Amino acid sequence: MAELTKYQQSIVKNYYANLDTALLQRLGEQVTDLYLAEGKKRDKLWTSIATSLSKLGVAASRIDHLRESDDARKLAALLQELLAKD
Repeated sequence: MAELTKYQQSIVKNYYANLDTALLQRLGEQVTDLYLAEGKKRDKLWTSIATSLSKLGVAASRIDHLRESDDARKLAALLQELLAKD
């Protein structure tokens, strides 16, 4: 693998430094999409949401509970909780 230039290193460093913020923003967009989604699209969206939540450090048991309830309001409440921590 090639060495990264200083500029590239700073880009990678900034990406990981701001990853939580980007994930929270994406999760907010996913909550909105979840309110409107139906069928297979909703299932696929829940898979993506579960991945985002696990990257944010949410416990697997809590993610499973949210997914089983299939309630966008509970997910929105969790998002508000995560935003308050950030």
